[in-house]
Amino acid sequence: MERVNHTPLSPLSFLARSAAVWPDKQAVVYGDTSWTYREFADEVQVMARALAASGVEPGDRVAYVLPNVPQMLAAHYAVPALGAVLVAVNTRLSAEEIAYLLEHSQAKVVVVDGGLLEVVARAVSTGDRAPSVTDIVLIDDEAAGAVGSTADRELAGDRLISLADFRDRADRSAVEPQWGTDDEERHLCLNYTSGTTGRPKGVLYTHRGAYLNSFGEIVHSGFTRDTRYLWTLPMFHCNGWCTTWAITAIGGTHVCLREVRGDVVWRLLHDEQITHLNGAPTVLTTIANAPERTELERPVTITTAGAPPAPATILGMEDLGFRIVHVYGLTEVYGPYSVCEPQDSWADLEPQERARIQARQGVGMVQADRMRVVDPEMNDVPADGETMGEIAMRGNNLMAGYYRDAEGTAAAFSGGWFHTGDLGVMHPDGYVELRDRAKDVVISGGESISTVEVEQALMSHPDVLEVAVIGVPDEKWGERPKGFVKLKEGAAVTPEELIEHVKSKIARYKAPKAVDFVVELPKTSTGKIQKFALRDAEWGQGNSRIQG
Repeated sequence: MERVNHTPLSPLSFLARSAAVWPDKQAVVYGDTSWTYREFADEVQVMARALAASGVEPGDRVAYVLPNVPQMLAAHYAVPALGAVLVAVNTRLSAEEIAYLLEHSQAKVVVVDGGLLEVVARAVSTGDRAPSVTDIVLIDDEAAGAVGSTADRELAGDRLISLADFRDRADRSAVEPQWGTDDEERHLCLNYTSGTTGRPKGVLYTHRGAYLNSFGEIVHSGFTRDTRYLWTLPMFHCNGWCTTWAITAIGGTHVCLREVRGDVVWRLLHDEQITHLNGAPTVLTTIANAPERTELERPVTITTAGAPPAPATILGMEDLGFRIVHVYGLTEVYGPYSVCEPQDSWADLEPQERARIQARQGVGMVQADRMRVVDPEMNDVPADGETMGEIAMRGNNLMAGYYRDAEGTAAAFSGGWFHTGDLGVMHPDGYVELRDRAKDVVISGGESISTVEVEQALMSHPDVLEVAVIGVPDEKWGERPKGFVKLKEGAAVTPEELIEHVKSKIARYKAPKAVDFVVELPKTSTGKIQKFALRDAEWGQGNSRIQG
């Protein structure tokens, strides 16, 4: 008998539904450009047919090197509508790094923004790099001044094709794009890790995993049909934590943004009546300290992850009228996996204590399983809020595996759980708190010191804007914490005063031995601070401590 009680899950169905239910509702905004849901779906169909006419078949990889513009959003539907796999490429990578990703992913077509054509052209133009690439589709953004130069076009060679010519191919395609999949375990996207300790790993997402994670985002961020979501989080990062699909599923409005700048964010918050945005704590800092900041006319929900937010950051954003949702995850788990679910009893706590508790990583999201904190033998550590172990995960929102890396996949899934490489503690209330990456913990005189704890103590000083703490060599103790601090404008605090401030907040032996003031901290494109770059300078490139 034909099975009628099962349909393979796919986030592609979200756009089909919203285009049918709300065809004339505003779906996408980008400057003077605006798409209704009907127009959004039509654009996806055109791009999918054009890709098919270019030779893209089920299972092929298609790379997009675009900022948060409408065509990047459309890619999340157009590519998998052919059964192909979307490779959303970090727009801040070098030509060498992009060349590696194109070669490793074996991408057939690359779609590139005019402002990024030079780096992509250099990535594919030297020797036999990226031999699988047959077409480079150029999307010029004249309004933003992102137009490929003549020299860049010549460097790209015969593979370069304009968006207009590419779209003309759609009429020659007999392929009918699908708003779903016949196999929910089919690969949907291939996302690459940051690669801070080696070559980036290719993380495979499935239609099922993305579908389920999208519902988690809707529930925990509180998206509704009235949501107007500002794209401050890169779409290339875990597919925007699956929000590329979640906002569409609920019938909200995507407000696209090429570049995160404080002045532009505040203008759009007001002009576009923004209700939600996502970003790392450094994005929150950019918003909170922009000269254009004002109190909000209506509450705006910010879902934050990427690093534990300092309690001071949470309180500062709340003072401006933002509601903070703190989540935690990794590329391997579709972005967010856990959420610090608020408890009614927290409302009675002092603000500093409430913010400290809210900065924990929490519990598994509604679509995820529980988190564990385990010792090296995979035993759960005591739920005492003190005993550290590795955070482990499993369930529907784990990757299908690392692309072309069976050995790495087996190691990540050893013992039947995904090993995050993050160290944390389990509190008596069942909430997990991240203490550090395994490679970032400072072992000083035999004592383990959490750099996160030291960073939060430094961030509690009113003059501190951003901070990173690493372990540095120490003749007596082996290593000691050192702080790198970006101060707020006009601040006059000294390093010695900051060290004393830390000693007043946490155990004195955990305080940094030194504090350096910096103009900027090295960061990834998603706002994560790159501690490896700081360690390189302190320990020397290639030291085993750095690779740890």
